Amino acid sequence: MFTGIITGIGRIVALQDLGASQQHGKRLTIEAPAGYLDDVGLGDSIALNGACMTVTSLQLAQRQFTIDISAESLDKTSGLTHTGPVNLEKALRANDRLGGHIVSGHVDGLGAVASFGQVGESWELCVTAPRALGRFLAYKGSITLNGVSLTVNRVTDTDQGTDISINLIPHTVENTTLQYLKTGDAINLEIDTVARYVERMMTAPRN
Repeated sequence: MFTGIITGIGRIVALQDLGASQQHGKRLTIEAPAGYLDDVGLGDSIALNGACMTVTSLQLAQRQFTIDISAESLDKTSGLTHTGPVNLEKALRANDRLGGHIVSGHVDGLGAVASFGQVGESWELCVTAPRALGRFLAYKGSITLNGVSLTVNRVTDTDQGTDISINLIPHTVENTTLQYLKTGDAINLEIDTVARYVERMMTAPRN
C-alpha cells in the first residue's frame, strides 16, 4: 500500500528485453536520489509513476535498482517504456503518516492530459479519464495521477469521457514528474479505494 505522497524523483536509465516476443516484458534499471535506497531491500515494493513494482536487484554504489515488468503491465501503464524521470514512492509502513490517501499501486486506466498551465501562483491540470472510470470520480474526491495523490476540483461528463480539473501547488509541480506533462500525454490513473467499495455495494445483487 501507498499514500500517493511522492518521496523522490528517479530516472529510468536502461531497459532490457526479457524475451524476443511481444509477450515478454522488460527489466528496468532506475537511478534513485542519493540515500533513497539506504533502507530498501530485495523484494521491497516501490511505486513507479503509481504502479507498484518489486525490487529485483540493488546496486547501491550506483544508486540503482531494477524491476521486472510484464508486457501486460507495460501495455496498461504510461511512462515506463522509455528512459526518463519517474515518480518514486516506497511502500507504506504501518506506523507511517497517511499524508495522501490509501493507494494500492494498481493502475486502473490511462487518462489524457487536456491542458496544463499556470493559474496565479498555482497550476491547473485538466485530464480526460475513460468513461468507464467516470462513475468513480467526484468533486473533492481523491484521484491518483502518475502516483500522486490529488483532489478533484471539477468533474464534467462528456461523450469522450470524464473531464477532471486538478489544482497543483508549486511544491507538487517542483517535486514530482507532473512538471513535465504536456497536452496529449497519457497519464496513469488510480481511483479511490473507497469508491470501489461504494460502487460494489450499490451494484451487487441483494439476496
